[in-house]
Amino acid sequence: DSFGSGYTNITIAPSAIYNFNEKTALGLGTQYSYVYQKGFYKSHIYGGSIIGLFNPIQQIQLSAELEQLRVNNSYETTGNDFKDDFWNTALFIGAGYRSQSVTIGLRYNVLHKDKNNVYVDALMPFIRIYF
Repeated sequence: DSFGSGYTNITIAPSAIYNFNEKTALGLGTQYSYVYQKGFYKSHIYGGSIIGLFNPIQQIQLSAELEQLRVNNSYETTGNDFKDDFWNTALFIGAGYRSQSVTIGLRYNVLHKDKNNVYVDALMPFIRIYF
């Protein structure tokens, strides 16, 4: 979350997983984000995801996550306000180092497009904590 002079960014993204055994897990997540920049931009982003986790060995975690988000953007410019609403689908393939309930790694969005995208880059670092 970020707050500043005329800028607000709030994200809530709870998720839960079910461990089938020591190697495989499946989970669901939901997300809501609100971004506001005074005099320029306002965005509401909401949706959900499903994630599959596989641990070939205890320290390595591989993941595949399908995410569907609805994006509602409003732009304020001098005399020319407009809206940009769209759906964004992401398919993240990831790998990370796992220590107990914490995993740190990288994920890649194989469906990344430069236009109508929530994420600036296809490659993203992540930290997952499940307890």
